[in-house]
Amino acid sequence: MAVLIAAPFKLPDRVAIVAFGCAVAYVLHLLGRVRVEADEEGITIVNAVRTHRYSWPEILDITLLVGDPWPRIDFSDGRTIGAMGIQGSEKARARRATAELEALIRERGEAREE
Repeated sequence: MAVLIAAPFKLPDRVAIVAFGCAVAYVLHLLGRVRVEADEEGITIVNAVRTHRYSWPEILDITLLVGDPWPRIDFSDGRTIGAMGIQGSEKARARRATAELEALIRERGEAREE
């Protein structure tokens, strides 16, 4: 049985391999940093490319429908943002995190009952 050995990589091939590896590492970094953090003043939503900071009165509701990749957060000015830090594929964990955020929104947000 013959063994096929490829010719040595030339400089452009090596540069392309390193560039591809760096691109993959960058994309993985962007996806690995997503999160949703809540504190006394509001929430911070870190998505793949942008970071958003909102105070509690700006937030109306959070919804996670069956089949959604992540919950959507609705704001008083009509905007909606996806919270990639809560993955819908982690069913029980996503429902629990969404319920916790919803309770905080009801307690501190614009939608609170008075």
